[in-house]
This record gives sequence, structure tokens and C-alpha cells, in this order.
Amino acid sequence: MLVNKFSTLTFENMKFLTSVTFVIFLLSITNNHIILAQDAEDIELAQQYDDKGDVEKAKSLYEELAKKKKNVPAIHSRYIRLLLNNGYVKEAENYIDKVLKNFPDNILYRTDAGIVAMRKGEEEKAEKYFSEVINEVKGDEYKIRIVANHFINSELIEKAIRVFKTGREASGDPALFSLELANVYRRLNEKDKMVLEYLQYADEDPTRIAYVKNVLQSILTEEEDLQSLSDLLLDKIQQSPEKELYSELLIWVNLQQKNFYGAYMQARALDRRNKTEGDRVMEVASIALENQDYENALKIYDYIIEKYPRTPNYVSARRYKIKAREELVKNRFPVEQEEIVKLIEDYQNFIDESYRSPIGPSFATLEAMRSQALLYAFYMDEMDKAIEALLQVADHPKASRELKAQCKLDLGDIYILINQPWESTLLYSQVEKAYKEEPVGYEAKLKNAKLSYYKGDFELAQGHLDVLKLATTREIANDAMFLSLLIQNNTAFDTTGAAMKEYAVVELLLFQNKQDEALQKLDSMLVEYGSHPLADEVHWLMAQVDLKLGKFEESLDHLNEISTSYPQDILGDDALFMTGKIYEEQIQDREKAMEIYTQFLREYPGSIYVADVRKRFRKLRGDFNIN
Repeated sequence: MLVNKFSTLTFENMKFLTSVTFVIFLLSITNNHIILAQDAEDIELAQQYDDKGDVEKAKSLYEELAKKKKNVPAIHSRYIRLLLNNGYVKEAENYIDKVLKNFPDNILYRTDAGIVAMRKGEEEKAEKYFSEVINEVKGDEYKIRIVANHFINSELIEKAIRVFKTGREASGDPALFSLELANVYRRLNEKDKMVLEYLQYADEDPTRIAYVKNVLQSILTEEEDLQSLSDLLLDKIQQSPEKELYSELLIWVNLQQKNFYGAYMQARALDRRNKTEGDRVMEVASIALENQDYENALKIYDYIIEKYPRTPNYVSARRYKIKAREELVKNRFPVEQEEIVKLIEDYQNFIDESYRSPIGPSFATLEAMRSQALLYAFYMDEMDKAIEALLQVADHPKASRELKAQCKLDLGDIYILINQPWESTLLYSQVEKAYKEEPVGYEAKLKNAKLSYYKGDFELAQGHLDVLKLATTREIANDAMFLSLLIQNNTAFDTTGAAMKEYAVVELLLFQNKQDEALQKLDSMLVEYGSHPLADEVHWLMAQVDLKLGKFEESLDHLNEISTSYPQDILGDDALFMTGKIYEEQIQDREKAMEIYTQFLREYPGSIYVADVRKRFRKLRGDFNIN
């Protein structure tokens, strides 16, 4: 009869059991303690009352159920919690005393007895229970975790730490329970202790470093947290210089802080130790270049060129040093034509040297030829040279599939410069069709969208942009979203789209480097559309044009107009960030730049520029040694 009853206890009618209770329930089955159907229904009903907050009804049912020994494993955790949480401490004591008589060896029930004693203020009695349990389980990792988790669930976090530490001490393994302790300290927001445990965890197995980086990146979001970790790692490196883990993590921390010089110093030491011929340093240089820290990128590439002249990294460093200098030249306004000529000469020397080498031109050579061609087109107005060079690169047998596509897109851009947009559309469409679902294909579609936008065909542009919003490349998706919103926001209440069409024409003029003509049109737009939603966008473009022309005060006036009149609009943070950059990079007023960056952090704490602003502020303050 009992067997038949047991066979009816399917998973369907045991939904009321929690996972922990279910385990206890199964244990009770194996010990021949079978819960009767009526009791099972009452247990489920009591839990329902408990969930609804109907304390008295739940308490009454649990009290009756607890009279039967076999029911205790199924109701204990909820019943004891209900009693303690609602002030029934005396009843909890009476209940736990009876439970211990029936289950004297159960470590969790004894732990709960200690918790009840704590609630009564009987600290010595509680400590006796806790010490006995902890001492009993200290040699069993499984039981340690069970007891520690029980303390955590009971909000006795310090007791859980004690369990883990006692178990660690008993084992003699300083890394045992490091992940568990890290998570506990994380819960307590004790970040220094948490970090130490994560370091122990990664130190035990270096393959865990990626996991630790991911966790720390999500937790250490404040600048002081990263600085604290940096200081800790420096101490660890001094104590144990042979452990690469600490150097790897310090490189990572410096990169999070955008302290590329600090990352370079650590990467340099790792390269020397491992004899990797500058590989790690090149990685840091690439990230610095990508993050527009051109000065440090130049320093790092100079180091590679000097220290590793007979390695593959030498060629790459030569090429990217010119690239870094190019970006530096193009971002110092007004751009000096003499510097562009020097860049073209540098590229030509690099190209000639590559052709003279035994292995001939490399992929880096072809990239240099492409960069040189774009300088001819966009800064020297020598279109024939640019087109010839791009065609040569695209036809070269060593050109990659993607490089050939990029050259086609570059040619499309040049045809826009010389007012042949139909040729541009043809080239963009060829790339878009041949490279579907690839980043370069998305880039081609974005260029086609912009071309439609320049022509004032906003509907066609939106068709492209709607697809690109879902692009796998975040940068392209963001660009598509920005242009789409620009069109939507400024045509919604202007059915003719007249202002938007004029604005698009101005953007085309700027793409074609016709700044003076663009400024004249923008001036006219401010007069005609001063109250139009596009007004802040007009000021933004004028600020950019004035900046490129070296008219810094005029540029700042337009940015100030955005910051003052449209601080909460989409360009609010862009305008203030650009203001700081002008004072820092162009006017070189360190104090004023720091003032602007401080204002930025106060007014736009959620901006995407926050990390960059913090890094710039700290650099100006002198936190980074870049000599």
C-alpha cells in the first residue's frame, strides 16, 4: 500500500517542494519516512499562506505538521524562518529543541539552533553551536559549502566567511574557496578583500584570468576602485615579479583607465621576460592608436623600431608610426599643408623600402599606399594620383579581399569629391552586394544611405538606415541610428523637409572640403531657421568647421550656444566634451580644460565620453607619467 502511494508522488504533484526541500524529501524517502498525501497537501497550503504573507494561518499549519517527525525535513526551513522573522522566538526555541532530539546529527538544524540562540541574545550558547558545527565540517569541502550557504541565506555573512576561512586553514590550501569568498565580499561591497580573493582564484589557474577580468570590469566601475586595484597589483609585482598574472592584470587595468603609457611599461617588461619581440607592446600601441592617444602610440612605435629592427613587428611599427603621426597632424587645426606633404613623403619612403626588400611589398605596404592615396585626394586635391594608387592596390595579388573592397569604397568617396555621385553609387552598390552580412558590406550600405541623404532623398536613405540599425558592427549601427534620428527629428514637423535638405547639402559640401561655402550656407540657415529643431545641429556643424579653420573662439561660441540653450538635447554632452578638447589640444589652456572636464563629469555622468573625460582630466592633473 505504501509503495503504491509513493508511486503516485510524481513531479507534477510535488511542485510545492523547493529544490532544497525536495532533496531533503528524497532523503526522507530513503530513510523510510514517507509523507502522507494529506500532510503533503497541508505543506503545500502552508507554503501558499506563507507566500501570501498570511502568517497566522501558515504558522498554525506548520505547527501541526511539525508534530510528525517525518514532516520536518519538508517544512523546517520555511517554518523556522517564519517564526524568527515574525518575532516568535520562544516558539522557535521550543521547536528547534524538539527537532534536535529527533535529528541530533543534522548540521543545518544545529546551525539553526545557534541562530535561534542569537535571536534570544544568548551569544555564548549560539557560539557553542556554531563552533561545534564549523569544527565538524572543516575537513569536508562539500559540507563547508552547505553550512556557509546556509549562513548566507540567513543573512549571517560574517559567519559564512568564518566557515570558508576555517576550512581553508584546515586544508592548508591558501586558494581554497577563493571564488566563494570573493563572491561573499562582493556581496558585502568589501572590494579590496574581494579583489584579493579573485587574484587568488586566478593565481591558482591562469586560464581563469579572462573570467576575473570580466567580473572586475562589471564591478570596479569607479575610478578610485581601478586605482586601488592598480596599487595592489604594483605591490604584488614587487613581491612576486616572476608571476605574470599580476603584470597581465595591471596592463588590463591601465587599459581600462586609458593609461596607455602605464600599460606599455608593463607590456614591455613582459616582452623582455618572455622574449616575444614586442608582441604585447604592439597590442598596447594598437589600442592607444584606436583610442586616439596618438602621442603615446608614437612613443611605443618608436620603441619597437629601436629595439626590434629585425622582426615582423618592425615593419608594422614603421607603418603605424606614420599612421599615428597622420592622425595627430589631421587633428591639429588648422591642418598644415607642409605636414601633409611630409606624411606623403614618409609613406613613399616606406613603400620604396618595402619594394626594395627581399620579400617585396607586404600587406602593410598596400595599407600605406591606400593611406597615401587618401591624403592626395582629401588634402592635396590630386585626384588622379589618388585614383591611380587605389586601383594599383586593389589589383595587387597580395591585397586581401577586404582591402580590395575598401579601395572600391575609397574610389566611391573620391567620385563624390569630384561631383560624380552616380559612379559612387555604382561602386558602393557593388561592394554592398558582394559583401552582404559583412562589416565592409554594411559600411557600403551606410555610404549609399549618406549619398541618398546628401541628395535629399530621405525616404530612400531611411530604407538603408533601418537595415543598418541591426548591423553587427556597433559603430556602423550607431552611425545609422544617429543619421536616422537626425532625419526623423527634423522632418517630423516640417513636411517639406526644406531645412533638412539645406542641411544635407551643407554636409555634402563639408565632405568635399568646401568649408567656406558651407559656412556661408550655415550662416543663412541660422537666420532663416533660427527656431527650427535643426538650430543646435547648425551650431554644431559651424563649431566643427570653425575648429578645422583654426577659428577656436568662434568654434567655442557655437559650442557654448549649444551648452547654454540646448544642454539636454542629444548634442549637449558632445558640445561640452568638444569644448574641453579645444582648450586642451588647440588652445592648450590646461586649467580651463580641467574646469570644463569637471563640469562635464558633474552634468553628464552617464555619457559615453565619461571614461575619456576622466582619463584626460587625470592626464592634465599629472597622474600619468608620459615621459
